[in-house]
Amino acid sequence: MKLAYHSITWGGVVGDPTGVTSIKDLYYRSAGNVTESFGPIQQAGYAGVEMFEGNLHDFASDLGGLQSSLSDHELELVSVYTGGSFIYADALADELHKVRSTAELAAAAGAGHLVLGGGAIRATGIQDDDYKRLGGALDSVAQIAQSNGLRACFHPHLGTIVQSPEQLETVFAETGIGFCPDTAHLAAGGGNPAEAIRKYADRLTLVHLKDYEAATGRFLPLGDGELDFPGILEEVRGAGYDDWLVVELDYYDGDPAEAAQRSRQYLTGLGL
Repeated sequence: MKLAYHSITWGGVVGDPTGVTSIKDLYYRSAGNVTESFGPIQQAGYAGVEMFEGNLHDFASDLGGLQSSLSDHELELVSVYTGGSFIYADALADELHKVRSTAELAAAAGAGHLVLGGGAIRATGIQDDDYKRLGGALDSVAQIAQSNGLRACFHPHLGTIVQSPEQLETVFAETGIGFCPDTAHLAAGGGNPAEAIRKYADRLTLVHLKDYEAATGRFLPLGDGELDFPGILEEVRGAGYDDWLVVELDYYDGDPAEAAQRSRQYLTGLGL
């Protein structure tokens, strides 16, 4: 399996303020210039990178510049992360417009995967039909990705209607989209990452690795928390998965380059 790193650690995740009044223009993004993360990611020993949709759209008129920077650092663009609320019928067309424009750009830039987060929690709480609406939207997203030569996968996430194992089972009953397990988000949502990978092995499309400490709720470099990565990787291999492992760390108090190196060294110790 090949190893990649998400650029999120350089600047964290922010959003575009235009999205407050224009859903189709609301992007996830990391603050700053994403290319500044490429050198540290390469030097830490990774061969690929995942980035947010907003950082990709910054290069919409200069994809060659992005590709040159990736090539200069011997990195592949593995995947692009996007998302939406997906449960509001009146807004869905605009949300899918954004996903479509992101998929087209990601494919043109050389990515192979489109990672989806989403499933809004209403102010009045979750309605029974919300999972059906989300599942239907995710199937539309999967079709958009496939038409652009990408593989789409759903990433359960804290703060959405898909946090717990039961919620994941509910939405997966409504969609055939692939699965991107994020080890820390699954654990923080009350699940067991290894069990989830075993249960949805036939959907495994991409893997996000990050460590977790339950007592503090912190996401950590690999090996610094309490997750059983030998057991998780055993399930990944057992699923027949032989694609990218994307190490992701949403925030880090110190130097992000040092966090990337720590996780890489930990994976080296596991034989990767």
